[in-house]
Amino acid sequence: MKFDVVAIGSATVDFFADTDSELIKIQTRTTTEELIAFPLGSKLLIKELNITTGGGGTNTAVSFSRLGLNTGYLGKIGNDSNGDVVQSKLQLEGIEFIGPSEGQTGLSMILNSIQQDRSILAFKGANNHLRLEEIPEFETDWVYLSSMLGESFETVVELLQKKDCKIAFNPSNYQAELGYEKLKPLIDHVDILIMNKEEAAKFIGLPPEDHHEPADLMMKMAALPPKVIVITDGGAGSYVHDGEHLYHGHPRENVTVVEATGAGDAFASTFTAAQMMGKTTQESIHLAMTNAESVLQSKGAKERLLSREELFKSAAQVQRTVECLDSSNNKTVSQDPE
Repeated sequence: MKFDVVAIGSATVDFFADTDSELIKIQTRTTTEELIAFPLGSKLLIKELNITTGGGGTNTAVSFSRLGLNTGYLGKIGNDSNGDVVQSKLQLEGIEFIGPSEGQTGLSMILNSIQQDRSILAFKGANNHLRLEEIPEFETDWVYLSSMLGESFETVVELLQKKDCKIAFNPSNYQAELGYEKLKPLIDHVDILIMNKEEAAKFIGLPPEDHHEPADLMMKMAALPPKVIVITDGGAGSYVHDGEHLYHGHPRENVTVVEATGAGDAFASTFTAAQMMGKTTQESIHLAMTNAESVLQSKGAKERLLSREELFKSAAQVQRTVECLDSSNNKTVSQDPE
């Protein structure tokens, strides 16, 4: 089996539940925390329920496939009805599943509240129990690795040390907390490293609750082995260091955010795909942010992922500023369709 890219990561069935909950803010002298609250002992009605497939592995696999890349998905799916749903979705998207089926499929319950706030109840299930002997032989030009925990992460690190391919890595919050030294066996082989601002602060040992400028974090991260470092900062945009320059991509105005689940996966996978296509750093940022903004405007992590044709068409209609922060190479970027 030979692929353009293999996406490795979790697979879940996602339940999006809109509820009448309350948003509570707890503030101390040093911290502020916001909580979604439900009345104790009450039967709570769900106003709207949407069921989709999710997980960083299948989200990014669908993104790559829709962008025209020959895509495989490696993860562990349960031998149950939810696993059948996940595999059916992968087949519909033209993705080859190259992992095992055993146990219970991962599940997430996304509790949506007012003001697009949410909390997620996550059951990892089979996702955490991928073993090396369960993985068939495959060849690929690229591997995109999203969050995996426990036995699965150890398995994947061992696997990738034996593979002759390029690697993009988008670690989870839990993995970022481990820091560079503990992740060194993997990070030293990574070509593109992608994190959000809070994860980046944890990764280099800074208190995530303190204020950190993404450009300052990037200067510390840029000393690491990966050739390209990406830090996302929500509504403030994205920052990319490509080994020569530091770029800041600005979000476009008037994007109606319906649900944020999957937007990070859309950005990271599209940026990686654009780099695979030979796009410049500025073009890659623009395409990635365009696809992520599409996902933000609907519920579900995959429903508004764009095809290659749709992405280039949409990007050509959007004017976006991508600054080069360490030179005068600032410009407005739009991407013509191929």
